[in-house]
Amino acid sequence: MSRIGKQPVAVPAGVEVKIDGQLVTVKGSMGQLCHEFLPEVRILQEGAELRVEKTEDTRDAAARFGLSRTLLSNMVVGVSEGFSKTLEIVGVGYRASLTGSDLELLLGYSHPVVVKAPEGITFELPSQTQIIVKGIDKQKVGQIAADIRKKRKPEPYKGKGIRYKGEHIRRKLGKAASAG
Repeated sequence: MSRIGKQPVAVPAGVEVKIDGQLVTVKGSMGQLCHEFLPEVRILQEGAELRVEKTEDTRDAAARFGLSRTLLSNMVVGVSEGFSKTLEIVGVGYRASLTGSDLELLLGYSHPVVVKAPEGITFELPSQTQIIVKGIDKQKVGQIAADIRKKRKPEPYKGKGIRYKGEHIRRKLGKAASAG
């Protein structure tokens, strides 16, 4: 049985949880999230805690038990604190700017790359080479950050491109090192 699934999810003050069968709605200061859980699990509210129980004793239920608890926890954290991913741009002439709510990237192409901000996602630029993607849905924040990174992946020879903050890029020596 999942160790993660057994742990209760603490509901902080100011967060309202509504359980309607398999549909769970979590409302907080930053917004509202809804998710319909699979029938293999049941969500229970006990005071200021949420618990996840398996309804069946099958392999599928065991596989979804910990996942359901983590999704529920991410919903609670998302509406109370929110999630963010930081990206760094490395390269001469590479930079980012905001045009309204959209992100405009200059990445060495002949044209600027524009990334539209989907609903629930905001971009912040502390500098021209740093992008912060913020939102309440952890999956959506991670997906948008991955899509931005895909526009110019970091290359292994000079390290130029878009990378996550703290990401280590394994560098290759190049052609001059192999001549011998």
